[in-house]
Amino acid sequence: MINFENVSFAYEKSSPLFQSMNLTLGAGMTLLLGPNGSGKTTLLKLAAGVEKPDQGRIRIDDHDLWTDEVAARRALAYLPEHPDLTPYASIREIIRFVCRLRGEPLARGEEALATLNMDRVSGRSVRELSQGQRRRAVLAAAMIGRPGHLLLDEPLEAMDRRMRDDILVWIEGRIRDKASVVIVSHDLDPFAPLADSAVGMIDGTAAHIPSLPAVSEEKIILLERLARGMNPV
Repeated sequence: MINFENVSFAYEKSSPLFQSMNLTLGAGMTLLLGPNGSGKTTLLKLAAGVEKPDQGRIRIDDHDLWTDEVAARRALAYLPEHPDLTPYASIREIIRFVCRLRGEPLARGEEALATLNMDRVSGRSVRELSQGQRRRAVLAAAMIGRPGHLLLDEPLEAMDRRMRDDILVWIEGRIRDKASVVIVSHDLDPFAPLADSAVGMIDGTAAHIPSLPAVSEEKIILLERLARGMNPV
């Protein structure tokens, strides 16, 4: 479970993004939807511990994200929209570090790199990579082990068809393992069939739909409304 408890956050005090927000994200896939600038990426950053709430707290499986950091963050895998990696380490060094953190054999890291076609450039430093390659490197790190919570911002962006298919297979596997998968994406088609719930960012509030319709046409209509910043009904 990812729990937001009375969370308030603002980049500028005069324009709060969230005020006393309460939200629980459980197992399965949750789509974060809304227009550009509505707070989707910020909500994901709060869940990942990249941004700290001004008030309230965020708990990951009952561990406070800011007072019990090691236990809380151990279960998280986060893919940001714009990856920020140490520029001088090689990709293989970063991947091996993640393997050690998660107690996984180094072979798991090599498999993740190969899945995303990064094995051929894994000896390069981050500063030598394109933005697209950096995204794939961070996604490879997320694929190592079995993190209980995946926080993915546009995970299919700049991926070719084979990689998109491999990423979706990986996500489906994590859902079967009862992980929480929270996704921001402007492209609904690949994720709508897998989504169990959704959060629509509407006028500074998070409208949580904990159970989406079973009928695909109804589900798509509801998701499209949320993506446009409209009330769900």
